[in-house]
Amino acid sequence: MDYPAQLEVQTPDKVANWRPLVHWLMAIPHFIVMYVLMIVAEVVALISWFAILFTGKLPEGLANFSCMALRYQMRVSAFVGFLHEEYPPFEFATTPADPGGTPVTVDFVPALGGRNRLTCALRIIWLIPAAIVTMIIFLIAEVCWLIAFFAVLFTGKWPSGLHAWAMKGLRASLRLSAYAFLLTDEYPPMSFD
Repeated sequence: MDYPAQLEVQTPDKVANWRPLVHWLMAIPHFIVMYVLMIVAEVVALISWFAILFTGKLPEGLANFSCMALRYQMRVSAFVGFLHEEYPPFEFATTPADPGGTPVTVDFVPALGGRNRLTCALRIIWLIPAAIVTMIIFLIAEVCWLIAFFAVLFTGKWPSGLHAWAMKGLRASLRLSAYAFLLTDEYPPMSFD
């Protein structure tokens, strides 16, 4: 495992042509749950910040909740992005390792002890360069998703280059979120790989 937050999506060779038109609509209940989870995860990140700052450790329960919230977000994003056809479960397993059972696998290796208090204290500043690079990657991925929308709509297949960029966008977003939510002190890779 290269980075402590990993994402894999099993995209089928053939996707039903109508899926790009309705996946976002089918995901409305997930958007509501995800919105609430992410608000709570932001509060958990703030509590984690204080915990790491004062003790040098990330409590396991807080880390596990953040892992669950980010996993849920990635599963919903992959479904809305019509990267697979299986409806995501309303699953809330608070474990760093993905419990499996879906085409989207999101695994974490949160750093619980021996945390760097300085990088934690200045996390908001350290995030700026990574956020800029992630935004560039994600904007390219969004353009690729728009083109893929028509490709899947007419051919039922994800073009491999567009799929690769969509995955790069999701992975960059996950890595930035894992760093922002204090799951790791390892800086997100600043590359387009």
